Amino acid sequence: MSTLIDPAVERAASAAPTRRNLLALPEARWAAASLLAFLLGLAAELSGGPAWLHWTLYLAGYAAGGWEPALEGLRALREKTLDVDLLMIVAAIGAAAIGQVMDGGLLIVIFATSGALEAYATARTEDSVRSLLDLAPETAVRVTADGEETVAAAELRVGDVIVVRPGERIGADGEVVDGASDVDQAGITGEPLPAPKAAGNEVFAGTLNGSGALRVRVTRDPSETVIARIVALVEEAGRTKARTQLFIEKVEQRYSVGVVAATLAVFAVPLLFGDSLESSLLRAMTFMIVASPCAVVLATMPPLLSAIANAGRHGVLVKSAIAMERLGEVERVALDKTGTLTEGTPVVTAVRPAAGHDADDVLALAAGAENLSEHPLARAIVAAAKERGLDVPAAEGFRATPGHGVSAQVSGKLVEVTRPDSEPEAEGHTVVVVVVDGVHAGALSISDRLRPDAAEAVRALRELTGTEPVLLTGDNERAAARVAAEVGITEVRARLLPQDKVAAVREGAPTMVVGDGVNDAPALAAAHSGVAMGRAGSDLTLETADVVVVRDELFAVPRVVDLSRRARRLVKQNLVIAGTFITVLVVWDLVGHLPLPLGVAGHEGSTVLVGLNGLRLLREAAWRR
Repeated sequence: MSTLIDPAVERAASAAPTRRNLLALPEARWAAASLLAFLLGLAAELSGGPAWLHWTLYLAGYAAGGWEPALEGLRALREKTLDVDLLMIVAAIGAAAIGQVMDGGLLIVIFATSGALEAYATARTEDSVRSLLDLAPETAVRVTADGEETVAAAELRVGDVIVVRPGERIGADGEVVDGASDVDQAGITGEPLPAPKAAGNEVFAGTLNGSGALRVRVTRDPSETVIARIVALVEEAGRTKARTQLFIEKVEQRYSVGVVAATLAVFAVPLLFGDSLESSLLRAMTFMIVASPCAVVLATMPPLLSAIANAGRHGVLVKSAIAMERLGEVERVALDKTGTLTEGTPVVTAVRPAAGHDADDVLALAAGAENLSEHPLARAIVAAAKERGLDVPAAEGFRATPGHGVSAQVSGKLVEVTRPDSEPEAEGHTVVVVVVDGVHAGALSISDRLRPDAAEAVRALRELTGTEPVLLTGDNERAAARVAAEVGITEVRARLLPQDKVAAVREGAPTMVVGDGVNDAPALAAAHSGVAMGRAGSDLTLETADVVVVRDELFAVPRVVDLSRRARRLVKQNLVIAGTFITVLVVWDLVGHLPLPLGVAGHEGSTVLVGLNGLRLLREAAWRR
């Protein structure tokens, strides 16, 4: 049961991937320059500085933040597509043309910042996908007719036999042909404990070998290993979800075309009936200002951003407004087991002494024998003894047998802690037996402990969605069934590989997936909304997920889903308010004569109103409700 890992290997396995700094991205640098110029211009204007100064600063912000969306908009226009980005640039220029340069500058800053954050999120995900490939070793030791040779892992072919020494990562998917060991494959299957491996057992590339040496026959090409397929699945799902847009963006094309066409008509028609050029231009600019979607854009963003801020205060990171909106659309929830519904750390749940033996004595002797082992089961046994206040006796002659257990002289007795030949329990616990001087002294039950709020969180998610949650896990059926019964889940799917989880997620209604391991990353990416538990989450999982529960409280998941649903309701309210204002002002400008100052005041007033309405979700009560 001992896992002796080379410290250098362990450090490499736990090292964080290289990440690009935010300001390393050109989009972020241009957005920062635009924001700085806008703030300097605002300061110059409010302090009573000369008009030329704050105009110059505002226009510098226009140039820094607007050149890229303007260029993209012109490219789209060349393809006979008019998007809202170009309309925003035109509206900002129009605002400056009639003296409202600050309003246009603010609009430019909002769009530039949004683009920078999107580019940063994309870059972080790409970095984490690349880091996942580092889990699989670059080289492997291949058995040849003359002995052994070190080759690139990418050169391995089906049928090759490789040697995996203690503490090394396995270089290919394959089948053990010789040797015995414990292999930590949590990243692939989600199992909380290292799995015993012997001849005939399957192993996966990138998983960590324990204290025994293995010979493995390669059964899959390096390009088709489970870990390679995880990368492919994440990238494929990421490309699909990248096309997702906010609700208001889904109608931007028609709205943009309509506003441009209407503005041209407002300018041209009066000219045809003898109106002056100056009067027609002023009316058209007024029309564009009051009809521009500033209030509509802000009708959408403040509720979502307020919900994001509120969730952030309570340890839940929602990565974007799109992610917050999508949370409220989920109709089905799929949960991982290990590290999600459970804490991901094994604990001793029962000590069953044999006749004539004391439970504390059995636990103390087992802890003494296991004290020198680094295996997760050993740590659980030692921790249980210390929690009971027992003295852990010193051991001599410690010996670990891969795939079997440990033995040592403890308090003058030969103590063996081993796995039984047959599983005596059917409730999903791991059982080890304690043998003292050749006599069976007792057994210890060890399992992954359930999160204290797991059952309550499952119940709340069921009430929010109106459907039964499903448990998706790579662990065995008995362990999955035990956890599902404890939290009240009736649908259980066990022994799933990452691609199996993806297939399950894509069935039926929009699904939210809650997980934490590398093996959950493809499902999180493919899901309508992916939520990662932050404490134990892998780098790839944290970057792939739309939402990260930083404080590791499972009940935060239904809270943030409820917050998203209320944000969506506020968005709809704001769209009605903004649409009413725009309609009234546009009709006034077309039918009568809307004074420009009044049009600007009405436009800005509607923007302020919908903004304040959206800020209601910043209140503490919005989270606790």
